[in-house]
Amino acid sequence: MTATNPIDALLAEKGVLLADGATGTNLFAMGLEAGEAPELLNEISPETIANLHQNFVDAGADIILTNSFGGTRHRLKLHHAQDRVHELNKRAAEIARSVADKAGRKVIVAGSVGPTGELLVPLGALTYDDAVNAFVEQIEGLKAGGAEVAWIETMSAPDEIRAAAEAAIRVGLPYTYTGSFDTAGRTMMGLLPKDIHAVADGLSQAPLGVGANCGVGASDILASLLDMTEAKPEATVIVKGNCGIPEFRGAEIHYSGTPELMSDYVRLAVDAGAKIVGGCCGTSFVHLAAMRKALDAHTKSTRPTVETIVERIGPMRNKTASAGDAGEGRRERRRSRA
Repeated sequence: MTATNPIDALLAEKGVLLADGATGTNLFAMGLEAGEAPELLNEISPETIANLHQNFVDAGADIILTNSFGGTRHRLKLHHAQDRVHELNKRAAEIARSVADKAGRKVIVAGSVGPTGELLVPLGALTYDDAVNAFVEQIEGLKAGGAEVAWIETMSAPDEIRAAAEAAIRVGLPYTYTGSFDTAGRTMMGLLPKDIHAVADGLSQAPLGVGANCGVGASDILASLLDMTEAKPEATVIVKGNCGIPEFRGAEIHYSGTPELMSDYVRLAVDAGAKIVGGCCGTSFVHLAAMRKALDAHTKSTRPTVETIVERIGPMRNKTASAGDAGEGRRERRRSRA
């Protein structure tokens, strides 16, 4: 690869990396109102975003994600900010960069790139080339602000992942990508965890890591992790799961995960082969600090089964998810050995 690879360099030093926790959940706790664009806070209230990153660094994060998840023109047009893509993404990276640079240790700044919210042709009106161009526009801003990696996340459509990856290559940033396996063990557009590795096949540069984020809960994402690491054990696999199960309490969403549960999630993730572990929705600074402590104290152990994960973390919400695929895979391997 022509671009530098900060992830492999830090992995060589630390073995497993801790990514940060939730952006949106924590910003709501810090005053963001429902319906507001988090990306606009990069200019309206940069100190809020700096505090978000600082709290994660203080909790022990090795990787912090910029406040730019909805930073394409397609998402920003919902807030009449589609003409501010470059400046908002650049500012997002600059804020994260300023926090990382004073950490006293290596902290990677990853530029968060979420889905456009549009369906690609033939299901929708967005062409592949237009998607690439939209992601180029965003990633150029992130690179200008000091992001070291394009962190493509919460994706459902393989074509959209590929478009974002191609955009990162054009801009000259190394990239990772993660899918959200939230629909019966697949992404909403049907991608299975075991097939995540092949999405970027044929592109001129390979990803630094692939994996899963968000979804429906910690047990489900760990089951997906087993499928991903079994499919390609040598890969750098990322898992950034939600903090337990989301529950509506009145008009508010609460997450069931405790610091103790998220600590056990980290241990199971490492045992299952993840090289980068973090938290997604609901994961607070307190959760992440517990995850850091668990990671530092843990020595990789026996690879867990789906049954072990359910016993320790709780039931899966995707009832026909990876457990069924894993069971079928085990039956197929038994038939192959017979």
